Amino acid sequence: MADDTIASIIALHQPRRPKTGPQRSRAYRPRKRKTTKAAVSSDADAPSSETLIPIDFSSSNPALPESSVISPSTTTSRGVTPSYRPVASIFLLFAAFALAGVGVTTNGWFARSLGSSDIAGWLFLAIGVAADLVALVMPSCAAGLWHSRQRATSLAGWAVWAMTFVFAVTAGIGFASVNITDVTAARAARVTTAVTAAQSALSDAMSARDRECMHGVGKFCREREATVAERRQILDTAMASVGQAADPQTGAAIKLVAWVTHGALQPSAHDFVMLRLILLALLPQIGGILLMVSRLAMRPS
Repeated sequence: MADDTIASIIALHQPRRPKTGPQRSRAYRPRKRKTTKAAVSSDADAPSSETLIPIDFSSSNPALPESSVISPSTTTSRGVTPSYRPVASIFLLFAAFALAGVGVTTNGWFARSLGSSDIAGWLFLAIGVAADLVALVMPSCAAGLWHSRQRATSLAGWAVWAMTFVFAVTAGIGFASVNITDVTAARAARVTTAVTAAQSALSDAMSARDRECMHGVGKFCREREATVAERRQILDTAMASVGQAADPQTGAAIKLVAWVTHGALQPSAHDFVMLRLILLALLPQIGGILLMVSRLAMRPS
């Protein structure tokens, strides 16, 4: 009886035999599949980072500024926002300085031409250049003051700009009118072949009239007078054609407007001359406005 009990105890506590390599691999594969499925299920059931942050977290915590709360949309928008300046604003800045340079030069030249002496001319030059520089930089300064809520100072700046702008436009009108008139007169005074022939024919007619009318007014004298009047009209027509050719832009613009509007608008030469004068005087003075617009466009929103 004792021997049987001892034998059963020995059989129960007998050590297991070590597993071979194929047996261990077969036992490891099921455990690996179970571990992988458990990890996938735990990741799917885990809450995302967006659900962990309450929606009203930034509003409920006044001590935390809104700019410190990072959201996916904010990160994405910051990632795709370009950091370079717009090319159009840079070109607009160059155009502003180019027009400003033209305006300062023309206004300074015309202001100096008004002086009766050298000292007066240089003083007028200083006034013209200073006024044009104020008209250039004042819009940007006034807009900055308005943006910083200094409204009274900004309005005062705009008032100063209006005075300098009117002065600069007036000087530009003087510069353009003087130069256009001189050039047109010089072109109109050209002696063409038609004008030379008309002048020669008129001279011959006047000589013949003087010889015929020397002894009194008669039938042939009146005929020579009519010939002189006819030759003078031919000369006036030839000179008028030269005068019209002196400013071909005016005639071409009138024809173009009449053609585009099918004859509904037919401006006169005087209308186009005034329009051209205004544009030539006004465009060099808008450099300050262009500079203000370019700076506002470059400012980050």
